[in-house]
Amino acid sequence: MIMGKELDPLRCCVLSSGSGGNCEYIQTNQHQILLDAGLSGIKIERLLKAIHRDIHNIDTLLVSHEHTDHCKGVGVLARRYPNINVYANEKTWQAMNHKVGHIADEQKNIFPKNTTLSFGDVDIESFGVSHDAADAQFYKFNSNNKSFVVITDTGYVSDHVRGIIQGASAYLFECNHDPEMLIDGPYSWPLKQRILSDEGHLSNESSAHAILNSINYHTKYIFLAHRSHNNNMKTLAHLTVASMLTNHDWAVEHDFKLLDTDVEQPSSMITL
Repeated sequence: MIMGKELDPLRCCVLSSGSGGNCEYIQTNQHQILLDAGLSGIKIERLLKAIHRDIHNIDTLLVSHEHTDHCKGVGVLARRYPNINVYANEKTWQAMNHKVGHIADEQKNIFPKNTTLSFGDVDIESFGVSHDAADAQFYKFNSNNKSFVVITDTGYVSDHVRGIIQGASAYLFECNHDPEMLIDGPYSWPLKQRILSDEGHLSNESSAHAILNSINYHTKYIFLAHRSHNNNMKTLAHLTVASMLTNHDWAVEHDFKLLDTDVEQPSSMITL
């Protein structure tokens, strides 16, 4: 680092997160990136406008896996904006090709699991998660000594993943369901078993445990995300995580900000 030179910030915003669709925005000095596009192209454009960003400036789209709430708008955005380069691992491409439709070969890129790719002023590290998809992976963004980790759609957080995501500046963690609400809810028993399995989704409590095992004094922001509309409540997810962190001597809202997300409106933009 050059003394007296201010580092360019890493900026992040959760455009939409929940069982109805997921899309995150990451910005550096050189790049404007989307992680997943689980909404219609029009809705993603509107959400970007709501945070005063122009879809024409998006140059990179990373895809975590082929489930519709993560890839619904991928093909539309790629065809409408040919400057967008789309990245996913090989198995995810194979699984989602029929969902996203034609994408020009020059826009399609392979991002292997458990690798790091450099994009100028940001290094992006992929890591596999345990989910019932072809080869689900999420990402850690590293720029100017700051880092942002996104991890949802996993039944548990392995020791290997914990080692990768340890001590990030900011996190987006899945808080998908409350187990009691899920068990008492309207879903079929096979679907309930799938959500509760090691290839399903993190509950509020399991997410809180994963957060406790990942954060340190470098961490300044934690987004709680991918909340089920039927099996969770925003206040319940927030209270569960905040209580567990407080019980382990973390000063929530002082040591770091605990931020809620929504499927209908973007979060605040954070600057790291």
